[in-house]
Amino acid sequence: MAIIRAFLVLALLGLYSFAQAAQADTVSAAAAAAAPAQPTARADFTVATRKVFVFRATLAGHSPQDRLEAAQRRLDKALSGKGPQRVTVNGLAEGSQVLLDGAPLFLVTPADVNVLAGDTPQDVAHDSAGKLERALAARREASDPRVLIEAAALCVAATLAYVVVLRALVLLRSAVKTRFERLLGVRLARVSFRNVRLLDAQLYVSFLRQVTMAVVWGLRLLATYIWISFLLGEFAYTRSWGEWLKGYLVELAVGIGQSMAAAIPGLLVVLVIAALARLVMLTAASVFKRVESGELQVGWLDQDTAAPTRRLVNLVIGLFALAMSYPYLPGSHTAAFQGVTVLAGLMVSIGASSIVAQGAAGLILMYTRSLRKGEYVRVGDKEGTVVDMGMFETRLRTGSGEEVLMPNAWVLSNTTSNFSRDGVIEDGFVTEVKVTLAYETPWRTAHALLEQAAAATPGIAAEPKPFIVQAALSDFYVEYRLCAHSSADSPRGRAEVRNHLHQNVLDVFDAAGVGLTSSHFHRVTLTEKRA
Repeated sequence: MAIIRAFLVLALLGLYSFAQAAQADTVSAAAAAAAPAQPTARADFTVATRKVFVFRATLAGHSPQDRLEAAQRRLDKALSGKGPQRVTVNGLAEGSQVLLDGAPLFLVTPADVNVLAGDTPQDVAHDSAGKLERALAARREASDPRVLIEAAALCVAATLAYVVVLRALVLLRSAVKTRFERLLGVRLARVSFRNVRLLDAQLYVSFLRQVTMAVVWGLRLLATYIWISFLLGEFAYTRSWGEWLKGYLVELAVGIGQSMAAAIPGLLVVLVIAALARLVMLTAASVFKRVESGELQVGWLDQDTAAPTRRLVNLVIGLFALAMSYPYLPGSHTAAFQGVTVLAGLMVSIGASSIVAQGAAGLILMYTRSLRKGEYVRVGDKEGTVVDMGMFETRLRTGSGEEVLMPNAWVLSNTTSNFSRDGVIEDGFVTEVKVTLAYETPWRTAHALLEQAAAATPGIAAEPKPFIVQAALSDFYVEYRLCAHSSADSPRGRAEVRNHLHQNVLDVFDAAGVGLTSSHFHRVTLTEKRA
């Protein structure tokens, strides 16, 4: 079955090539019929399926086709003479002449050779003479029964070897499949995290099975290719085709090897650049980590900005290393590689505009030191303790069971109140309570009651002493603001301090008989009365 499949594949490829050639011939014939008659540009001199020489120039009024027909007539005449078929080359003023058994066969003129490629009539004539000798030897072998029998025997042996190779590939595929399934089933079963298997062995087995199938089919096609080229090379009239197949395979392998060898120096340079960049990153990380831990003091760098600076330095080093190693990457000078990189850059620049804006806002917040981890702040209508400052978002924990995630661009565009930087205490935060009282309540009484509520609240610091200010004198009430210091540093502790302070304010004012409400007056229009 494998042989049949291989023959079917090759037959389909042959039919496709034949169809393409036929189509090309049809188009050429149609173009030739439509175009005015012109002299033939070239004529191939072929002997026993070997191309011996190509007539390209007109000589003494004779076109290349006329020269080809004349050379063919001379060859037939020389072969009918039953001579030794000895090929020689004779130099003339007009060029180099190829002779068969002393009789002129054809003349190689300077106009027949590619002078730009460095060819000379003498070199082309000697090369054509060698090709003619091989073609005549093949022609003689074609009429020798002993040679034909030996070639047939070698073809039968090659066919048997080809069948054995195909069978061995089938057995190899089965053995590799079984081996992979056993090894992967055992090895991947050990990959676990907290007694949970992380990898599914069946997926990897299926993938390796497909890879093995592709490799086996590639080896089958290669064996078929070598087998067919060997068969063609054993017979005289098809030997040129077999040599062409072998030459193409060797040329392809040499081209692949040369490409790989040419890519090795560039890859070595890329590895050196990557190693140096990694070394510089590790050195910079060591310095920045000491600054971040407080072991090293640098004037322009502190503990809060050490981490983002380390990330920026690593990013700059990585981009610089990529720019330096780009010309040495295999295929970097091809149009396809450059087109893909331009497309990727365009997609990143268009799709990552919001990400860049968030990252830039995060860097501004970090380097302006607007917020720091552990501080108690209010951003817009969000209030809580800063638990994390990332490149793209800032996290607040309110202490009441919720965590607020705020984009850095939004944080930068809103007003920020920092209750951990009053310049009086280094640790803790400032908390405040706003109450509105009617003008009938004396301000001294309001101050005394608020101070009493602050003194009764656990977690409120006695020093510095809480203070009260009249924040506003509105139309119907006076706004009082109690500002107190607390040493609580956890989000939960800060929420409890504020909760207890609010409770004590309610209790103290209720015990004193002072209401926390004030009268408001609303103007009613005539339309509202009728409604």
